[in-house]
Amino acid sequence: MDSSAPGPDYGRAFAQAIDRLHAEGRYRVFIDILRNKGAFPNARCFAGHNGPKPITVWCSNDYLAMGQHPKVIAAMEEALHDVGAGSGGTRNIGGNTHYHVDLEAELADLHGKEAALLFTSGYVSNEATLGTLGKILPGLIIFSDELNHASMIAGIRNSGCEKRIFRHNDLAHLEALLAEADPAAPKLIAFESVYSMEGDVAPIAEICDLADRFNALTYLDEVHAVGMYGVRGGGISDRDAVANRLTIIEGTLGKAFGVMGGYIAADRVIVDVIRSYAPGFIFTTSLSPVLVAGALASVRHLKASSEEREGQQAAAAMLKRLFREAGLPVMDSTTHIVPLMVGDPVKAKRISDVLLAEYGVYVQPINFPTVPRGTERLRFTPGPAHDEAMMRELTAALVEIWDRLSLKLAA
Repeated sequence: MDSSAPGPDYGRAFAQAIDRLHAEGRYRVFIDILRNKGAFPNARCFAGHNGPKPITVWCSNDYLAMGQHPKVIAAMEEALHDVGAGSGGTRNIGGNTHYHVDLEAELADLHGKEAALLFTSGYVSNEATLGTLGKILPGLIIFSDELNHASMIAGIRNSGCEKRIFRHNDLAHLEALLAEADPAAPKLIAFESVYSMEGDVAPIAEICDLADRFNALTYLDEVHAVGMYGVRGGGISDRDAVANRLTIIEGTLGKAFGVMGGYIAADRVIVDVIRSYAPGFIFTTSLSPVLVAGALASVRHLKASSEEREGQQAAAAMLKRLFREAGLPVMDSTTHIVPLMVGDPVKAKRISDVLLAEYGVYVQPINFPTVPRGTERLRFTPGPAHDEAMMRELTAALVEIWDRLSLKLAA
């Protein structure tokens, strides 16, 4: 080998990768903010001006503002002073606290399952669980909705098993794919309840019917629905009384529950298999007991209280109505998600920038690969604390910006 030959230009390769994102208008800029405790959705922004500027947050996944709830904060403070900051290691080595045990029991009960297992995030719970199932079940075929989360796609890919993608919420296509598969092959249908970029809902009962017909397991991602739907906040499967028909339910503690972490709930043997075989669980330092204590308080509160859910649903319905009345291109959504179609990454970023700089409104543009090219949008998540005055001010700002950028309003 000629050691004098020029080597690869690493710096250029990295710079070109970033340049491509800028050229496509989808380079991501992280906002520099601090939320105001007890006053959400009010926050302070530190970017682009001297000192903090007051803003209103419209795109948080802390849908019910439980990250600000006095019960949650008090539970975290108590745990901090009781046991300290960190967990001390993996669950196997020092990181299995009584808080973890209690929260897993609470989550199993929430979904009517025998057991639950905590992970450090919803991404990890999806990737680790789906990746492990493919290795435990030789010949497994996973049938995946085309709009599934990136974490589900990563888990399916890491499983090494065969995958077949069905068109979004298309029961006929899913049925055809199941019918084509070897009847003797193990099968798993992986899908979500609420699809957060569209704001629509999966036909869970009908998918379970197909699973029963073709002897398939089911894996439901409820991350955008837990805490939000059902009498006790168990998600769409709770609302529709179908949780008992699902093999595995996956959820997050970082959205409606307002803290951090992910989990699965299933029968005791399946949970034990994932606990015993998933590297993403075994070799990861467990969640801080401070976080677990806060999540535990949040789950318990939302099991008993529907006030936050009802307030959020009312806010979402009002914002959709105001957008429609103003002629803004709000996408059809049957859930708490309020997506506004733009269809261009540069314009979506420009609208977001103007809203923040001139109106003190924070909403992030959603671009590829989160959504397909040509469907770039703004995604609003009004919560129970977003009042009518805020919504009318937001609507007026968007109408002005739409006119400024020569975008079309509905007649």
